Amino acid sequence: MAFYSANLLAFPHANPVPGGIAIIPVAPLSNETPIVQYAGNRVTVVPLDSEWVAVVGIPLDADAGTQQLNTSTGSIPFQLQAKQYKTQRITIKDKNKVDPDDESSQRIIQEQAAQKQIKTHFTEGDAQLDFIKPVPGRDTGRFGLKRFINNQPRSPHSGMDIAAASGTSVKATAAGRVLHTDDFFFSGNTVYLDHGDGVISMYAHLSKINVAAGDTVQQGDIIGQVGSTGRATGPHLHWSVYLNGEAVDPALFLSSKK
Repeated sequence: MAFYSANLLAFPHANPVPGGIAIIPVAPLSNETPIVQYAGNRVTVVPLDSEWVAVVGIPLDADAGTQQLNTSTGSIPFQLQAKQYKTQRITIKDKNKVDPDDESSQRIIQEQAAQKQIKTHFTEGDAQLDFIKPVPGRDTGRFGLKRFINNQPRSPHSGMDIAAASGTSVKATAAGRVLHTDDFFFSGNTVYLDHGDGVISMYAHLSKINVAAGDTVQQGDIIGQVGSTGRATGPHLHWSVYLNGEAVDPALFLSSKK
């Protein structure tokens, strides 16, 4: 069992807004980890000081106001604050990446179904929450941006884009197991890591993948190289973090010292 202190840098920052993280006490500390669900998905639960706390990923489309967790002993309400994200406009030269043809559309449907299963994967065991930034560089595509691609509205940005030269080594942000690797239509060469108890990270647009499904990695291990595969305007790393299947702001896992 991994214990955390409220003062340790290993713990993510709470920000109970759409796309953020809510940290909710659910039970006094005991030998049995409580099972907690939010919106039908299993939630990461970790020991913090003398309590079990739920580390809840909030959907980007969640409404401000009262939300609730479900436990074996009842429901626990918590409050979400409103948040407005900025708008970003992007131009993509490959028109098929914006308005996919029929063949590409069928591929996208299949890939999105597979990726939904990956994001909601839950492995029993301690969660690894001590994260590092996977590559050095500037955040060029902030999480949650309302995106217009070739002037067409698209889904909000579900990760952090880090500017880096093609070929730059990409590090595992925390210890874990390689859950899946693939070449996806939108995200290109992609690696998903399972950090236990419902914590998943994703690394996209890679020029090279250095790991395979089932591999065990330690924090800082090289899992691939920066590229521009998939739908990308140039070399960079798209890095996402998922809790209970929902994309949350990766910056909440990084302290100012990391």
